[in-house]
Amino acid sequence: MSDPNFLPEIENAIASGTVNQRLRALKRIADLFANGSSRYSIDQIAVFDDVLIKLAEMVETGARARLARRLASLPDAPPRMVRALAFDPEIEVAGPVLAQSERLGEDDLVENARSQSQAHLYAIARRRELSEAVTDVLVERGNRRVVHEVASNAGARFSDSGYGKLVGRADGDDRLAEYIGLRRDIPRHHFLKLLHTASARVRKKLAAQAPAAVVNRAVAEATETISGRVRAASPEFRKAKKASKRRYTSNQLGENNVHAAAASQNFDKTVASLALLGRFPVEVVERGLLDENPDILLILAKAAHCSRLTTKALLLMRVAGRGMAAHDIEAALASFDRLSVATANRIINYYVKRQTSTASQAKFRAEAASTMAAVA
Repeated sequence: MSDPNFLPEIENAIASGTVNQRLRALKRIADLFANGSSRYSIDQIAVFDDVLIKLAEMVETGARARLARRLASLPDAPPRMVRALAFDPEIEVAGPVLAQSERLGEDDLVENARSQSQAHLYAIARRRELSEAVTDVLVERGNRRVVHEVASNAGARFSDSGYGKLVGRADGDDRLAEYIGLRRDIPRHHFLKLLHTASARVRKKLAAQAPAAVVNRAVAEATETISGRVRAASPEFRKAKKASKRRYTSNQLGENNVHAAAASQNFDKTVASLALLGRFPVEVVERGLLDENPDILLILAKAAHCSRLTTKALLLMRVAGRGMAAHDIEAALASFDRLSVATANRIINYYVKRQTSTASQAKFRAEAASTMAAVA
């Protein structure tokens, strides 16, 4: 800035300079900013912003890409210039700032992820940290490469809905299932649902990674092994189970506790309350709540003498991702009304005695479906 010929040179390059003059001017001002960025005031940065934007509009892709690489790692880079680079249709230009720049806020990243190419989404997925609002869009719009990258990103945070969609996309995708299953922040109910759809190879690998003693059970039983470990390690479940057991031993546990837990979408409290109320194994209740097909859940509710109102609250829990329409819920409740308590108990008792294999689990689901179809 101290060079008296500097500003006139820049102005001339913008107004009527040749391509080479504009390239030299762009490089010179980018160097000037990068070498002293920490010393500039907000007003001075704004001047750089104006000049860089004007020059960047007049140069080819390669020059813009070099500018992007120069500015991407600067925490105080000109914000409007960085945003313009991020929305450049050429990923060579947009990629560096999307993956690194701290100047891009959550709103910028969400807008970019909603409107730009899969290559742009992949660059965003590689950022050191990602908020739930951003990962929601990446999981919704991203292709397999994008989803794999964001699922394996330790700095990414996911909403409950985002995790649900990730688990849904992992069905049939072993690598994605591994990425999700090995995340430290995955909620227990999503982890359990992941296990129910994961291949035997994935379940075996996750079992080997589980923080507990050596796994001795067969691959067919790996799901139950991990489920028990995750449940035992969950402070939320331990707290919910302790509270429910206290109510149970003092004769204060009732259907209202199940209804309240289900209505508040609290998976652990619902599992603990319904298991104690119906005297069911916890893993059977978990399976019923997580299964997209409501048959097992309807049978559990009937066996526990739950009312229609509580059963509806259970069906509306989001953990299974059922997304049932109003007429589907009414049809399910009509079947629930026709189901007898004796029949429900017979199916559950039969399964509990034989629940040591994957085959018996499949048979349980098949018999539950057959019974509910018969009363429909």
